[in-house]
Amino acid sequence: MADWAESGVVAGDDGLARCGWCTSAPDYVAYHDDEWGRPVIDDVRLYEKICLEGFQSGLSWLTILRKREGFRRAFAGFDPTVVAGYGPADVERLVADAGIVRHRGKIEAAIANAGATLAAQERHGSLAAVVWSFEPPRDGRPAPAKLGDLASVTPESTALSKALKKLGFRFVGPTTAYAAMESLGVVNDHLTGCHVREACEEDRRRYPSPTTR
Repeated sequence: MADWAESGVVAGDDGLARCGWCTSAPDYVAYHDDEWGRPVIDDVRLYEKICLEGFQSGLSWLTILRKREGFRRAFAGFDPTVVAGYGPADVERLVADAGIVRHRGKIEAAIANAGATLAAQERHGSLAAVVWSFEPPRDGRPAPAKLGDLASVTPESTALSKALKKLGFRFVGPTTAYAAMESLGVVNDHLTGCHVREACEEDRRRYPSPTTR
């Protein structure tokens, strides 16, 4: 654990420095470079990522990443208006689908999360408005230098978890909520020296933060 905590950026075969967690597989490298930490404001993608973070609980993210197209097929591209209408027959179909993680509780949670996404849109204008309202202040937040500097839970993720649960979301504890915040670019946890960190910061500077009703 100490070695993991002290790990920082690692130079890849292409000479670019990246966060040490992403170097074990090309799938991870692409996800790290092109997606993780980039701001997401589209409700369909927000709903998808929150669900996938829930499915990841107890598993490796690489497992989820390699099944993502299967998840998208199974959950109608994560269109919440479609998935909210899934019933018991759909649950049984999904439990038998080898293209996804066949965990009944997580499948039922993803369906419930579709309805919760629609509730967020009805009450607050968008799911994005809810999620981004818990963004911590950007000024004064130091860049992490090593993996051990990364939080697993923060006051903001705890508050976001409570807000999402109030809307009807499931499998969104504070740790899952923080992992979603990292993935969605609500926080930028690329390490100091990572070649993607500044690109994410630039994306975040251009991002027009949504507001709740």
